[in-house]
Amino acid sequence: MKRALGWCALIGMVAGLAVAPASAQPSGARQLSARTIPVPNTVSPQMRAIIARPVNPIWNVVPKTKAEWKALVAKNAAETIPTIPAMRDALHVKVEPTTIAGVKAYIVTPAVISPVNRNRLLIYFHGGGFVLRPGEAGVAEAIQLAGFGHYKVISVDYRMSPDFPYPAAMDDAMAVYRAALKMVPAKNIGIFGTSAGGNIALVMALRAKAEKLQLPGALAPGTPWSDMTKTGDTYFTNDMIDNVLVSNDGFWGAAAALYANGRDLKDPQLSPIYGDVRGFPPTILTSGTRDLFLSNTVRMHRKLRQAGVEAQLQVFEGLSHAQYYRDITAPETIDYNNEIARFFDKHLGR
Repeated sequence: MKRALGWCALIGMVAGLAVAPASAQPSGARQLSARTIPVPNTVSPQMRAIIARPVNPIWNVVPKTKAEWKALVAKNAAETIPTIPAMRDALHVKVEPTTIAGVKAYIVTPAVISPVNRNRLLIYFHGGGFVLRPGEAGVAEAIQLAGFGHYKVISVDYRMSPDFPYPAAMDDAMAVYRAALKMVPAKNIGIFGTSAGGNIALVMALRAKAEKLQLPGALAPGTPWSDMTKTGDTYFTNDMIDNVLVSNDGFWGAAAALYANGRDLKDPQLSPIYGDVRGFPPTILTSGTRDLFLSNTVRMHRKLRQAGVEAQLQVFEGLSHAQYYRDITAPETIDYNNEIARFFDKHLGR
């Protein structure tokens, strides 16, 4: 017996692992030493620059009052809005504010709409933890898909926390969707969004099913916040590696609680991973290898596949949360938009 134990210890030493009695590590959790993770040389120069950025400075900021939340939101929007005109002009897209079914929105129209897309409509929901990017600060990804894919897009400026927690965002989303059903057939509607917007796209399908509405022709949730409960491997493995979200233990965990407003985070209307996704339309999901929400995306993809839904998963090398649309000159951003446009073209009605 002593000889067997010595051999096990030797194997552990060779592998660089400390061998401890099983009772000392019942969970099998791994303790990692400090390490340096280089910027990968397997991505474009534009993305290498983005990956090399320091961590998002708001990741561990937790506002204590409504006034503090609003001040942070205003600061973030003031930094984002000045970037919109150049993107709009570069992609030859027009952005017009409007109101649809009482909900603020933007009509995003490319200079040229492909003939096949003239009777199609995309509806977009921005990210930001259900608190960031109000108004024009939330239209960047809608501009990109309109410009690259030549689709008309409705970008929904849904109500957000702290003034309007759940279900305000979903009520606005459904109001716009019902209005869209009067504009074009359901099969001609594509729904997309990133992060919190990806959550909305998935929850919309759950709610449309529950309300006996026709489902859209296709969904494209990007790195969706499909589980708000900090369940999933990459909430831990990519903690402090994702330089956008950085960690759930700070701003984003607080934003989830703010949006939930006392509801159980496992409610499928908050975390759609726990919902019944049978009968969902074809869905394409997107993430990156450094994304804190990679597991959210992977788990959602598997759940859809297990329910018999046609679902695709694309994962970009080296990218943190939603970095696939951060630079319109980057090959990754162009690839992302082209993939989503092709998916919609394949699955939407004509």
